[in-house]
Amino acid sequence: MYGPRKRDDIDKLYKTQRWKKLRPVIIARDFGLCQECKRRGITTRGNIVHHIVEAREDLTLFWNEDNLEVSCDSCHNKDHPERSGGKKKTKPKSSVVKFYAVKER
Repeated sequence: MYGPRKRDDIDKLYKTQRWKKLRPVIIARDFGLCQECKRRGITTRGNIVHHIVEAREDLTLFWNEDNLEVSCDSCHNKDHPERSGGKKKTKPKSSVVKFYAVKER
């Protein structure tokens, strides 16, 4: 059975002044609109600042603005079903392709 997740040091980051200053910046950047709904052509207000790559997967991306987007409750609950008693969503492993510049002569 799934219950509430035990709170940890990562949760404390959401209480910091740095997060409290960053959160409204992301909401303003995204015009307060859920970015997942927007990708599907739907306009929905959002009030959750969501980490695209979860903090527990890569803490180095916690403050990275490119890793943050506004999400509505519905989309955020789909990304985190474990928060409402469901099973944690498994994310497919993605391959990273790197491109390197070559000096031309």
